Amino acid sequence: MKEKTTKVQTHKIPFKVYMRNTWQLYLMLLIPIVYMLMFRYKPMIGGVIAFKKFNVFAGMWDSPWVGLANFKEAFGSKDFWNALKNTLILNVGDLIIGFPIPILIAVFLFEIRNLKIRKATQTILYLPNFLSWVIIAGIITQLFSTSGLVNDIIRKIGLHEINFLSNTFIWRFVYWFAGVWQSAGYSLIIYLAALSATDPSLGEAAYIDGATRLQRIAHVTIPQIRPTISIMLIMQLGKIVSIDFDRPYMMGNTLVKSASDVISTYVYSVGLQAGRFDFATAVGLFQSVVGIVMILSVNQISKKMGEEGIM
Repeated sequence: MKEKTTKVQTHKIPFKVYMRNTWQLYLMLLIPIVYMLMFRYKPMIGGVIAFKKFNVFAGMWDSPWVGLANFKEAFGSKDFWNALKNTLILNVGDLIIGFPIPILIAVFLFEIRNLKIRKATQTILYLPNFLSWVIIAGIITQLFSTSGLVNDIIRKIGLHEINFLSNTFIWRFVYWFAGVWQSAGYSLIIYLAALSATDPSLGEAAYIDGATRLQRIAHVTIPQIRPTISIMLIMQLGKIVSIDFDRPYMMGNTLVKSASDVISTYVYSVGLQAGRFDFATAVGLFQSVVGIVMILSVNQISKKMGEEGIM
């Protein structure tokens, strides 16, 4: 016997009626689209300056082409490679020290059953995110300078003072832990949101099977937020050759210039202060290309390892 198939008839809504009912949503969507086009995509056209000898009076399109001359000048400069090396050192340190700490804090906070303590701790950790690096650099100076609070305590207990801000090796650790203090609260919110979506029955089943709390964290809780961790890691690795200007500039000084001179400060001093907008654009374009390559590469590696990736 032939089975009878019934077709479900769907009523097609006329376009005018659909737009009359939903035009508010498209209007709301139009605002971020215009913003992205005007302030994110349109400035990308200025990347052509990297291949020209830019003249402010001639303009972007009438300036003469020089091909890859700006890139050759950058790659042939020892200062550029020193800035790139410092950028990689500081970013890799941020990745090793600063990436896992918010995950651990989020997991431990999630395990706390007292909501008041959890919310208070979360608020305290998030507050430094609102401080600018000018303020944070001032706090660091007051704490770790030769006459600062930390060295005063060290001297009072009979030990010799430590040059936190003039020794390049120690300065890097001060830089990294200042970054953790400032940004851990922001990442903490993301991981807590991921933890709130986990299945509690899996932890309960592991508890019945005799798993300790640390075992439940390691084998039940963290694996459930692994997709979020992988996405955050991909985004972090995509910025491995990019670095903010204000943090190294405000925390650095002449005594640790060999360690604090990064690509952003190099572009500022060599490119912008000297009016070399074409050179600064070439270095910025190099950072963007490397960042895109890193994101795509790490995303593919993540997919091959069984993770979802970002696209």
